[in-house]
Amino acid sequence: MNLQADYIKSLLFECNRYKSLGDKTFIQLDDSDIYWKHEGSGNSIAVLVKHISGNMLSRWTNFLTEDGEKKWRNRDSEFEESYKTKKEMLVAWEKGWNCLFDAIQQINPENFENKIRIRNEPHTLMQALNRQLAHYSYHIGQIVLLGKTIKGENWVSLSIPKGQSKAFNKVKFKD
Repeated sequence: MNLQADYIKSLLFECNRYKSLGDKTFIQLDDSDIYWKHEGSGNSIAVLVKHISGNMLSRWTNFLTEDGEKKWRNRDSEFEESYKTKKEMLVAWEKGWNCLFDAIQQINPENFENKIRIRNEPHTLMQALNRQLAHYSYHIGQIVLLGKTIKGENWVSLSIPKGQSKAFNKVKFKD
């Protein structure tokens, strides 16, 4: 059993699962929905995507040789609206995820034990990856909740719809 390979396979599965939740939320949204904020406060979906993408690009660009908090990153500006369209937001979303997935593909037995830095703090690759997966899932949960709030009765569930657990389990367990 190769624990490193199993870990990377599990990590990729979870990253793809969370990306998919975002993707399936975006499909349900109209262009103007990405700017909606609950009672005028908090972050819009567009702002959350800008932050996630900015974080991914900073953390995973040259992650083996450079600190994950890049000098060129302006984190504060990630919390300001800037995307002019939903399409522009989706391009940034994909760019961030591609950076992460490209970085994961660079991990191998020779560098798996390397320490990397985030804000000048040393992390093992597993610590850094777990930290970031938790961060991304936190914000994607916010995106899904905002999408569900915006769409209301028109929301299409991303998991087992309410009241459908028994039917789902019947198929899953072939009862």
